[in-house]
Amino acid sequence: MDADRGQLLSVCEDVQTEWFRVRAERLGGTSWQDGPLLWTDGPDGQNLMFPRDIPLDALERGVERARANGREMVGAWVENETDASSLAQLGFERGSAPWWMTARIEDMYKSVDPRVHLGALPEDVADERSGYARMLELADIEPDRAFYAAARVDGVLAGHAWAFTSGENAGIFDLDVWAPFRRTGLGAGLLHAVAAAARESGAKTAVLGTSPQGALIYRAQGFSRVGQGSTWWLTLDAPSS
Repeated sequence: MDADRGQLLSVCEDVQTEWFRVRAERLGGTSWQDGPLLWTDGPDGQNLMFPRDIPLDALERGVERARANGREMVGAWVENETDASSLAQLGFERGSAPWWMTARIEDMYKSVDPRVHLGALPEDVADERSGYARMLELADIEPDRAFYAAARVDGVLAGHAWAFTSGENAGIFDLDVWAPFRRTGLGAGLLHAVAAAARESGAKTAVLGTSPQGALIYRAQGFSRVGQGSTWWLTLDAPSS
């Protein structure tokens, strides 16, 4: 991997880490450092964020903390070059391998989709899936960094997306269009809406992680692949009484 791509890959990882950390700390969870391991415990459960080294004893402490807190699963986001043998030794299983992609926001095609609005409407909160209303509070808690957009078709919530800025970089997260409304351009409309908001806040680069299938869609919007990572997952037994 050349130096420029390596730097962009680090940007993707740093923005993802900041997204997990801020959501955890601002929405009732927490984050903590144990040696080289940075953990977050928030809306996505407990996750280990891009360690360069994974000491077994520190990993065991993190897993025990998750078990004591009643978590059913622990996740780890890892670079492919990182030695993940301690994860395997503790029973983690390899999961998805996200493709990390970046784009210059100013180069992205800019359009306004009348079906997409920035910010959550009261009916969005009512329509959202169970438990998501708490997430929507982040746009009010971090109004200069967290931007939410929703799409509605004939008054029905059809999809949503987030952008979250960290310095001059903006992560695109949770971009999803509900199945009945796909292939109608709503995904592009949501992407453009949150990217435009991030651009207004000073962001110059957009980053995201996606599947190989999703990469085809994002390439059409100006994104290029800069690397690939891996996720690992450990299913926990209930704590013994």
